[in-house]
Amino acid sequence: MTPIRITIALACSYFVFAIMLNSVGTVILQAINSLDVSKTNASVLEGYKDLTIAIVSFVVASFIPRLGYKVAMLGALILVAMLCLIVPSIAEFWALKALFAAIGCSFAVMKIAVYSVIGQVTDTANKHSALLNTIEGIFMLGVLSGYWIFALFIDANNPQSSHWLNVYYLLALIIAIAVLAVATAPIKSPPRRNQSQSQVHAFIDMLQLTYQPLVLIFIVSAFLYVLVEQGVGTWLPTFNNQVLKLPVDVSIQLASLFAAALALGRLVAGQLLRFIGWFKLLLSCLIAMAVLVLLILPLTHDVDGSKISSVFDVPFAAYMLPLIGFFMAPIYPLLNSVMLSSLAKHQHAAMTGLIVVFSALGGTTGSIITGFVFDKFSGQHAFYLTLVPIALLLVSVAIFKKLTLKPQYLAASNAC
Repeated sequence: MTPIRITIALACSYFVFAIMLNSVGTVILQAINSLDVSKTNASVLEGYKDLTIAIVSFVVASFIPRLGYKVAMLGALILVAMLCLIVPSIAEFWALKALFAAIGCSFAVMKIAVYSVIGQVTDTANKHSALLNTIEGIFMLGVLSGYWIFALFIDANNPQSSHWLNVYYLLALIIAIAVLAVATAPIKSPPRRNQSQSQVHAFIDMLQLTYQPLVLIFIVSAFLYVLVEQGVGTWLPTFNNQVLKLPVDVSIQLASLFAAALALGRLVAGQLLRFIGWFKLLLSCLIAMAVLVLLILPLTHDVDGSKISSVFDVPFAAYMLPLIGFFMAPIYPLLNSVMLSSLAKHQHAAMTGLIVVFSALGGTTGSIITGFVFDKFSGQHAFYLTLVPIALLLVSVAIFKKLTLKPQYLAASNAC
């Protein structure tokens, strides 16, 4: 019974943060519509979320075990719940910035705690992997449900209304359920010990890794991938609304297909990798993404979906654009897996730190660039721009493949 209660607590907590983290695209659209914020200014919400995740992950990594996982998880949930209760009454863009900064800080704490607590309820590698995949699967369910939860509070007849902010009262209630689950779960505190020295060593190891060509090209590849994913995912609701002229609620519901495509793409890729190599799969995915962009975006010109009231009646192009996520999905996990497999196990923690930092930087950069181009030119121009990082990814992945085949880099990694 004890492992089940802990698992429920972890699942509830991750589900909540999946909704909150991936609501940024919807909130950007609504900030533009109801709070009179420009696209360029609205794009900074991604930075408030991602950069705080990266920074806080380093700052609190060694502190959380001393504080206790349960206390850390409760603190993260309560902080976000308090902001959810405050934001609707303020209804200002700066309050949303504060909310996403709090979400970023809290998720950094939550992810470290959740990944650590999983070890308390599993006793074999297979069970650990199974539970971790289950928790990540629940995260994707939270992503999907978040689009529909926000859509329920949006008045399609009055997009300028700030009534949609009341969604945060419901989210505060959902967080309260997660707080109850965590508070009643028998999550153990880790043994107290001095970890200051190990944290210093971990940071030095991380810096040393950046001198290796294999790691450098991986960082570039990961940065470019997240730049594309966040650029598309964050701005897809706004694209649906302002380019395809779809109602706001339908625009947001339709964007949930992107998350569904990502989930499906990763499941399918897991099966395909039994039969084909990772490099062939990556190249195929990148080429398919570029082809889809070139084929679909011309179809979005002169589309007028203003009379549409249901997600089932939208134009063909509106369905096809989110499907880019299907081909995008395998790239990031594959890059991470190949990179970590090329390093000695004692270097994995340092490498994970680099992945977090440069993923956050890539996500923020992608959102800001897409928002700027969207604002100054058009949505089509902004999404055509993804062809540039896709082309660069083709080059960087090819170099990455060559470096993984050179024994001297693997030997250097094992010697660190």
